[in-house]
Amino acid sequence: MNVDVSSHAKIKLTREKVIMRWCPAIQSIKRTCTFLVCSAWLFLLPGCEAQTIGVSVHGVNYTKEIFRYGVTNPEIPSSRGAGELIDPFAGGGTTCCVVLPVVWAPNIYLDVETKHWVRKHPQDELSEVAGSYRVKVPQYTNGKPGEIWVIREPDGKISVVSSNLQPDHPKWPGKIKGWPVASLEYRRERWEIFRKHEADGVDLYMRLLADLEASPEKRASEAWENSKENFPAEIEGFSGPDDPRYRVALLKEYEEGLLESKRRLKIVMESKP
Repeated sequence: MNVDVSSHAKIKLTREKVIMRWCPAIQSIKRTCTFLVCSAWLFLLPGCEAQTIGVSVHGVNYTKEIFRYGVTNPEIPSSRGAGELIDPFAGGGTTCCVVLPVVWAPNIYLDVETKHWVRKHPQDELSEVAGSYRVKVPQYTNGKPGEIWVIREPDGKISVVSSNLQPDHPKWPGKIKGWPVASLEYRRERWEIFRKHEADGVDLYMRLLADLEASPEKRASEAWENSKENFPAEIEGFSGPDDPRYRVALLKEYEEGLLESKRRLKIVMESKP
């Protein structure tokens, strides 16, 4: 059988032209789709090599304010990472994803949108503070792109680290080493919240006992109406607020509540930072 060699060569040449023609187009598509979809396109077209890769995103907060972030590669706007909300002096979880070039270059940047909440005075409502940052991606460790860590530094500045290691690893490349540690000021602020809560409990039961002694009818009637509306099971077996057994039960409840509140307050006081 005769084979038309020239026709075969033309088909091969046409295929190579198609690949060369569409390879740049695929690179363009890749900048607006997820990494997995791009990889599938590139796999189907020999001659095209992946120029980007999707990596996971984490956040670390070294400040006392709650912090939210979202991260985007400005060259690939559709590659926005989900971001997350991070507690004070804490690390977040893992979100997906942001796209990085496979080969590092000195002009790689990420856009980070942030929010945190502050109050100027203890009695004020929390105020939202939004920020936008374009941050430079440091040189890859071992020449390979790692997961992105969005860092809120102790002074509130935003930076990123590209690494598959965690902040407490000896070879962590970030300038701040280790996980966040709460400041003494922050720990005492949190301690004061717990102290006040338990102290309020002591004051409450002392006031209830005083009211029960000074005006037993009034206190028993108010307690009965409250239980009737919210906790009916508590008054089952009693005939009403004038039932002597009910008043004895109230006295016991208040005395035990006072003892427990004092015990809890003592534990909090002993744990002051």
